[in-house]
Amino acid sequence: MVSPHGIKLAVYLISSYFGDLNAKVCECLLQRGTQSLAQIVRFTELSRENVRNCLLVLIHHNCVQAFAVQQEGAFGEAPKVITNYMALFDNIIHKLRFPKFLEIVSEVLGEKVGKEGGKECEEIFEGLLQHGRLSLNQIIDRFKQTSNQGDSSAEAARDNFNKLVNARFVERCPAPEPFLGPPAEDETAAKKQGAKSAKIVKQTIEQRALAAAAPMESMRFLVETVTWNEASVETTDKKNTVVTLGTKRKQDNLESNTELLATDENKVLWRANFEEFIRRLRHKACVANVKVRVNNDAAIVLAATLELSRHSETKVRIDNSVPQSINAIYDEVIKRDGGLGMDLERIRASLVELGCETPLMAIDETYSVDLKNIIEQARIEEVECIVLKRYGREAYRMFRLLSKADRLLETDKISDTTFVEKKDAAKILFKLWKDDYLEMKDIICQEGQNTNQNDKLEIVLFSNCDLY
Repeated sequence: MVSPHGIKLAVYLISSYFGDLNAKVCECLLQRGTQSLAQIVRFTELSRENVRNCLLVLIHHNCVQAFAVQQEGAFGEAPKVITNYMALFDNIIHKLRFPKFLEIVSEVLGEKVGKEGGKECEEIFEGLLQHGRLSLNQIIDRFKQTSNQGDSSAEAARDNFNKLVNARFVERCPAPEPFLGPPAEDETAAKKQGAKSAKIVKQTIEQRALAAAAPMESMRFLVETVTWNEASVETTDKKNTVVTLGTKRKQDNLESNTELLATDENKVLWRANFEEFIRRLRHKACVANVKVRVNNDAAIVLAATLELSRHSETKVRIDNSVPQSINAIYDEVIKRDGGLGMDLERIRASLVELGCETPLMAIDETYSVDLKNIIEQARIEEVECIVLKRYGREAYRMFRLLSKADRLLETDKISDTTFVEKKDAAKILFKLWKDDYLEMKDIICQEGQNTNQNDKLEIVLFSNCDLY
């Protein structure tokens, strides 16, 4: 569920990028949820043509996903298939992170292919961010216009594009309009397949639509090779121009043959893979927090472990990293700055500091880092800094006490522990509660009556501060 402030920010971004009409359609989808074309027209009071054009723009820029569902017809009428549209809030907010994504591309690929190569990859990726979705031909044509490499620009564009795909910075676009069967069919299939697939039935229709639209993992980062090149076509074209009789027919045959020889890559659309960038930023935040909170050795070991498990992660938000053997972690650690002098004992000690349990059997010595705890600690520290800046040091001490206690505390105990006057403490706690930093509960007396709100309040840390 998107908060009202989140909706305002998303609508502002759409208005800044694509204008007020697109922002109005986006606001309708964010506030009312998944809607059909007719419903959007009715709620926005825009013409059907305007709504259709806005949806095309938003879909092309990965801000809206369409999907088809079967709807039961009226009495005596056959069921009909309608198209629904859902707003992708996260993709809209990612527009604020585009400069950071470009920086990651330049930094990661610049280390592998050099500064110049990293700059060219950054230019190709920037085109995808600007245009939303592009085919490989469109990417190559755009690179030709911006580069000064002459005839070799097409091959350079393809090489740089392959580097982006291999780094998983670019992926194939999802299906434009997947069809979702009736829920009854899904329930029947779930019963046949067992309890594991029964979880799928509990997903919302939006989650089912995203899962149906996503390409298979084997196809997601697959770049097909072209079986013909421009030089061969030009040579054949010149040979055919010599023929005086039947030139038109042969020329038509040539064009049709090249269409058949070319792969379907021209029809495949590509886009930026936001998941990979969010995963890298998440890992970077974890490493930075561990470096400050634990030590530099633990940060190096964590960075090595996350690098090994990054491509094996099935989703962005995971509680534990993918298990890795101690030998694989060691090989990755010694490749990093400051890790060359670390031995296995120091690495094991750092893994214990990261919350990893020591394996019972040395034969299968694998470790999995508790990322959930690291992120929770980083989140609490970040919120504590915000409380300090907004509400002062007294509020910071009380909030920190609650975050460390992680349980209900009475106002009197909070006041005595933090050395804050009882009346001032009640006012500060009320401010924090009003701004959703804390959750407040009344204590029930033995007689069954509520106590005075200012005297007997229990406070628990409000945990809905998702900063990472």
